Parts: sequence; C-alpha cells; structure tokens
Amino acid sequence: MIATYLLDIIYLLIAAVIAVPLSQAARLGAVPGFLIAGALVGPFGLELVSKVSEISHLAEIGVVFLLFVIGMELKPTRLWQMRRLVFGLGTLQVLLTGITLSLISHFVFGLSLPTAILVGPALALSSTAFVLQLLSSQRLLTSTYGRTSISILLLQDLAVVPLLALVPLLAMPELSIGAEVGLALLESLLILALVVLVGRYFLHPILHRVALSGNPEVFTASAVLIVLGTAYITEHAGLSMAMGAFLAGLLISDSSYRHQILTEIQPFRGLLLGLFFMSMGMSLNLNLLTAEPLQSVGIVALLMIIKALILFPLAYWFGIKNKCSIAVSLVLAQSGEFALVLFSLAYQSDILSELLFQQLILIVLLSMLFTPFLAHLAERMVKKREVQKDDNTAPPEEAPIVIAGFGRMGNRIGEILSLANKRFVALDSNASIVEKGRAKGYPVFYGDVCNSELLKAAGASNAEMIIVTLNDSVATESVVSSLHKAYPHIAIFARGSDLSQCRELRQLGATEVVSENLEASLELARMALTNTGVSEKKRNMILDEFHRSYHAQINEVTGLNETKE
Repeated sequence: MIATYLLDIIYLLIAAVIAVPLSQAARLGAVPGFLIAGALVGPFGLELVSKVSEISHLAEIGVVFLLFVIGMELKPTRLWQMRRLVFGLGTLQVLLTGITLSLISHFVFGLSLPTAILVGPALALSSTAFVLQLLSSQRLLTSTYGRTSISILLLQDLAVVPLLALVPLLAMPELSIGAEVGLALLESLLILALVVLVGRYFLHPILHRVALSGNPEVFTASAVLIVLGTAYITEHAGLSMAMGAFLAGLLISDSSYRHQILTEIQPFRGLLLGLFFMSMGMSLNLNLLTAEPLQSVGIVALLMIIKALILFPLAYWFGIKNKCSIAVSLVLAQSGEFALVLFSLAYQSDILSELLFQQLILIVLLSMLFTPFLAHLAERMVKKREVQKDDNTAPPEEAPIVIAGFGRMGNRIGEILSLANKRFVALDSNASIVEKGRAKGYPVFYGDVCNSELLKAAGASNAEMIIVTLNDSVATESVVSSLHKAYPHIAIFARGSDLSQCRELRQLGATEVVSENLEASLELARMALTNTGVSEKKRNMILDEFHRSYHAQINEVTGLNETKE
C-alpha cells in the first residue's frame, strides 16, 4: 500500500519537474504546468497514478492554505476599505452572470431547471487560487486592477456558502428554496461570528504561550493546527474549508506573530497548491476533448466572452478606468475550483448525469488553461505608470526600516525613530520582548530573524535600510551575510562586539558597523580627560583621532580586498 502511494508521488513529482519549467519557459506560468502535469499522469492520460480520489482530497488543503495566507495579507482595515467593491461590484457580478448563464443553460442547451439553477452560478465563480497566483506573480495584488479582482473573488467565495446549501435542496422532490436558504445563511453567519469571537480573544494568548516555550517545531505545528483546525470546524458546520481558513488568516493579520506564521505556512502552501492543480489536471477528460474539440472550445469561448461582457460595464460603472475594467474582466473570465466542488456534489446527488458532469469539468479546466494568455494581455493593458499610481494610493504594507532584534539597543533605536516620525518594523524571537514592545505601541513582530523568509515577509526586500542589533555574534554574522546576498543594494547597519567581529561583518557585507564597546569607551575617556584638566580642543582632537583610527581598522580588510580586485 505504501509503495503504491510512494510511486504515485514519484510520478507526480516527475511530471511537475518536467511540465512546470516548460510552461514557465513558454511564459504561461506555473499553474498551467501543474494542470498539464496532472493531465499527463492521470486516468485520461498515461494512467500512471492510481489513487486519484485520495490525492484530490489531500490536494484540497492547498486551497485552504492559500486562502489562509490571503486572509493574513488582507487586514480587516483594508477589507473594510474595499467593502464597496466586495459587496457592490462582487454581488452584481455573481447575480447577473449567474442568472444569464442559468438562462442560457436552460433555454439554449436544454438543461433542466434545477440543473440550470446550479450550473449558472457555479460557472459564474472564477478561480480564486488561479487568479491570485497570477496576480502575485505579476506583482499587481495592490494595484487597482489587483484590488478590484480580489474584491470580486472574495464575494464569490462568500457566495459558495448558499450554493453549497443549494445542492441538497435542488435534489429534493419539492423545493422550498427561500426559507431553507435563508435559514442556512443565518446559521452560517452565526457560525462565522462564533469563530471570529473565539479567534479574537483566545488565538493570540495561545500563540503567546507557544512562543514562550521557545520550541520552533511546536510553533510550526501550532500554525498548521490553526489553519486545518479552523477549516475543519467551518467545513463540519456546513461552510467551505477555504472560507474558514480565510477567516483564520484575517484574524491573525494584525497579530504580532503573523510574519512568523506566514514563514511557517509558505512551504506547505506551495507544495499542496501545486498538488491541487495537478489533481484538477487529472480530472481532465482528454477523450471527451479529442472527440469533439471544436464544440468544447466553442462552449468555453462563449462562457468566457459572456463573463467578460457582463463584468466590464459593471467595473466601469463602479469607477474603474477603461483599460483596468477590461483587464479585470479578462482575468476573471474563467470558471474556478469551487465550480468543480459544486459539480462533484451535484453529481453525487444525481442532479448531474455522468456525461454532463464530465463536460462541465472539461469546460472549467479549459477555461483555466486559457486564462494565462488573457492575464498576460491584461497585464500589458494596465500600463506601468498606472500601476505605480495605483500602488501609491494604497496604504504602505511594510515599513522602510527593518530592525532585526528589539532588545535594549533595538528598543532605543525604535524609540528614536518614533521621535523622528520614521516608520519601522522590528523583529525579535523573544515573545516577552515582543509583547513589551507592542504594549508601548511599537510595530514589533515575533520571529527568528535568522530565517531569510521571515525577513522577506517583514518587508526586507522593500526596506530603505536594515539595522541588525542582535546580541549573538554568530547570528549577527549569519543575518548580515544572508541579507547582503539577497539584497545587495540595501544599506545594512550592524552591531559588533569587538574590533575583530566588526571587521568580519564589514567583509560579510555590512554597510556600516558600530562596536558596542567603542562609544562607551569614548565617553568614559572623555570624562577622564576632562577631570584631569585636558583642554577641550586637545580632548576632542585625541578622541576624534582615536575614533577615525578605530574605524580605519574596521575598514582595513575591505579596502585591501577592493584594492586587490
């Protein structure tokens, strides 16, 4: 049994290693590569993978982790700022597109009324996982184009709740949709309110206790437990797992532990999200495509044109500029992963026949495969200067100065920067120091600063400068070295213990280094000279000369290396 699963994993990895780089080389992005990889090894391809259903269930966790990360990146304050687009534009898009597609499904393609009622809204939903991946790779998440797309996707995720409740109702002989759906919505809202209440008052204290233990493995386990636990609770209560994960991320977005949690989650998210797209590729019925290729492609084109034509005037009506409206309508023209979930439930409830189920799955996946081309066109339409202007309209996510270590020295630096009205973000692996710093109103976050991914999550790549104040000489050298390799153009100011370490830090890439003993020595010497009657002029000359000589020794090795080069 274990050997069978192991062989399936090997086949999936081989397919991904081959298909994904080729897809990226063709400028299609990584997601189509994963879809193609899954189609090749799946039951409609080379038939190499046998445990397709088990892999598909595991792969759904990839979407859960993705929504959790998105929830952390979208702070509640920012979500509230987007409420007009989320609840206004998003609601109109789902309603108008869903009604239009339902009418076409019923009157043009002859689907029964219960089936059309489900198919239309399901196809109206776009792929949250796919679009967010594309926007992230394009670095357009915070542009007007990106924020508008995300707003619509958020409402679509909310719309999954009543649609999931709709499936068993449509399977009933007699429908009482209004009352049943209303009751389901009320129950969902109560569950969400309970999750928010529990998370708000219990999540942070629990994380604080775990952080005080100083065990990184336990903290990693806690981060994964938060994601999967919330997803399980909401799924068990009748909501989607993705919705629960998104809500958990939203609750942690203002926590002092968000950067460290994000660092712990990223590897799981990347691996499982790739597996999710491969599982969707394995569901692609290639035989159905080869039997009637023109019909399949024609239906997909019709679907995407209808969705784009409905969304474009709506976006324009909500004040989105012409080219940006077109870009949003193009990138959201596909159908998504939640449609696959809804169609699977409908097939199990005998609402969809097997042939119709396979055709719908094919339509959804083909629409996703066409999306990278449309996303590339959308990216080109949103001009660079417009993107920069849009980015400036959003409040900055990260501070321009990063302080690695917030002990006594880091705390003083933070206090001075605050007095100068300079924005900064500080990191420290001591939970007590983090709590004390945040109690004073400082933006201090928990995490191991030796982890390059944590520094990246905290905004090191966009920092104006990075100040390293660690008391551990080995850790300081490691941090300075990794920072200089990753961000060679960013100024790095570091604290050294003695002359030898200061010289080593300069060699490793620190822009400037300060010996922690030098300034105290100079001040004590100044006091001694003053009390022994040395004149101020001579005193300053001696101390300045000593200061220059000391720093010359720090820079001596660097200067010699530069001369040799």
